[in-house]
Amino acid sequence: MTKLQFFDPAYDFEIYHGDLPHWRQEGAIYFVTFRLADSLPQAKIQQLKDDRAAWIKMYKHKSGYNFTKEDWTTYNYLFHDRIEKWLDAQDGSCILKRQDIIEVFVNSLRFFEGQKYDLDSFVIMPNHVHVIVTPLNGFNLSEITHSWKSYSANKINKILGLTGQLWQHESYDHIIRNEESLIQIRKYIENNPIKAGIVVPDIAIRVQKTI
Repeated sequence: MTKLQFFDPAYDFEIYHGDLPHWRQEGAIYFVTFRLADSLPQAKIQQLKDDRAAWIKMYKHKSGYNFTKEDWTTYNYLFHDRIEKWLDAQDGSCILKRQDIIEVFVNSLRFFEGQKYDLDSFVIMPNHVHVIVTPLNGFNLSEITHSWKSYSANKINKILGLTGQLWQHESYDHIIRNEESLIQIRKYIENNPIKAGIVVPDIAIRVQKTI
């Protein structure tokens, strides 16, 4: 396990935008959330896109994307927290509650562990996944999450006899700011099944306890 590196504004970082803002800094530890393509109704997705676009437009004009800690607290409350509530309602096929599907995805998470990334904690919920991960030198977070999705989608679609999109294309990711935030996110991962009123198999959750 490499030494944990939290976000440091004194070092180079970059921001790029899809539907979501994505911050990148070499060696940083990230909290990542991604979901099944059918996990949210289309009407809610459009509502979220419209609200997010309006918020980002306002803050781009205000600060050129130089979001403060308070700005990000507001952003997470308005958007990420709202998505989490919707996901915990367990809409869609919720295929990630099947033991065989869980095993496929855990294998994809663990396949390059220690080679391309350090895997800290994760939980596999019925329609979404939370992961804390640190890309190792030379490896990119977007490429890592794409490989997880691509590998698992091929395997899972074969099991289910399906074709087409399994995962939502874009993931939510967030550079963890400090040790306190890391502890809070680990607790969130650990408590997510309880909050949603479900029990996940032991294989579907791992929570790191040491810093």
